[in-house]
Amino acid sequence: MIRVAAAAYPLDPLASEAAVVAKVTGWAETAARGGAEILVFPEYAGIELAAPGGYAARLDRTPTVLAARVSAHDAALSRLAARLGVVLVAGSLPLALSGGVVNRARVFLPDGQSRAQDKIVPTPWERAVWDVQGGGPLRVIETPFARIALLICYDVEFPLLGRAALEAGAELLLVPAATERRAGQSRVRVGAMARALEGQCAVVHAPLIGGAPWAAAVDVNHGTAAIYTPADGAFPETGVLAEGQPETPGWVMADVDLPALSALRDRGEVRGVAHWPEQASVKTVGMALEP
Repeated sequence: MIRVAAAAYPLDPLASEAAVVAKVTGWAETAARGGAEILVFPEYAGIELAAPGGYAARLDRTPTVLAARVSAHDAALSRLAARLGVVLVAGSLPLALSGGVVNRARVFLPDGQSRAQDKIVPTPWERAVWDVQGGGPLRVIETPFARIALLICYDVEFPLLGRAALEAGAELLLVPAATERRAGQSRVRVGAMARALEGQCAVVHAPLIGGAPWAAAVDVNHGTAAIYTPADGAFPETGVLAEGQPETPGWVMADVDLPALSALRDRGEVRGVAHWPEQASVKTVGMALEP
């Protein structure tokens, strides 16, 4: 059994890089006191790091400024994860690197090491505004608590990504998200629940919430933090293990029974993982139109 925590996270126009670290530290300490072992912050929560100096208001400058500031920030988060003994999935952020702009989440492990996951499929907005580069690789990250994979927001709407992660050994799918409208929140929620259903796994959905008029990329955000499972066995009939209130800041936590999820694949009422290969044998038959 592991305890996971999904942040419903509001953005603040913080005045210094130290203030950003202090805010994340306070949030992480709260989750750790609640027994959480894997903490998930949302997509683009890292844009707070561009608030000092007003750079979050400048779409043209945000990725470059973040690239200059992220190393020192990440060093502080690495120390934080080690001190708390947790896996900390930091809020993703757009980074201008030598190969172009990526939307990157970083994962900090209790031993001080870190890993990174870039968004695989950028949204049309990300492509148009920042020319965000996607394409992988999709990583399965070994942690002391579970093997995890990150599907950043839009990525969870593509079933083959979740399937690839699970076939590579992931036990838990983490979905940091940022959605401007409730329609976007609904799409990510449905995608996350579908990945839990077909993959017979738990999925952790951590969204940005609230307004941030000082941050041009994420000025309006709607979301509800939640943790989803298959609707089978001892898990909830709704497939919702835990869910917060819409637009309400704070952590949503739940204990996830990984052995029970694994057992569903062999003994569940439905066995999506076992039956997945049967889809490949189905042939499409063309239909001739009547003259």
